[in-house]
Amino acid sequence: QVQLVESGGGLVQPGGSLRLSCVAPRSIFSIYSIGWYRQAPGKQRELVASIETGGGRNYVDFVAGRYTISRDNAKNTVYLQMNRLKPEDTAVYYCNSLPTNSAWGQGTQVTVSS
Repeated sequence: QVQLVESGGGLVQPGGSLRLSCVAPRSIFSIYSIGWYRQAPGKQRELVASIETGGGRNYVDFVAGRYTISRDNAKNTVYLQMNRLKPEDTAVYYCNSLPTNSAWGQGTQVTVSS
C-alpha cells in the first residue's frame, strides 16, 4: 500500500512547540480524512487528531487546546501544530487515512525533555 510521509519531529523542552507535516498521495488526500497518531514505547498507537476533507477537525481530550491540525490542499499536506508540549507527548507520531488506513510509514520522533 501507499505510505504517507511524516516529518518535523525533534527534541524540544517542556512548554515548547513543534509543527509536524504529513504528505499524502493525492488519491488518498482528496478522498479520506487524515489522522495523526502517536505511539510511546510499551503503549499502543492512539489517534490524537484528525481532519476531514471539508476541514472539520477532531481532537482527543488530552491534546485539545494545545494541538491544531490543518491541511493545505494545494500541497497534499496535513500539519500538526503542537504547543505547550509536555513530557507525556513524547512518542513516535504517524499520520494515516481515515476511516480506512493506508500502510504505516516510519513516523517522526517527538521527544519532550529538559
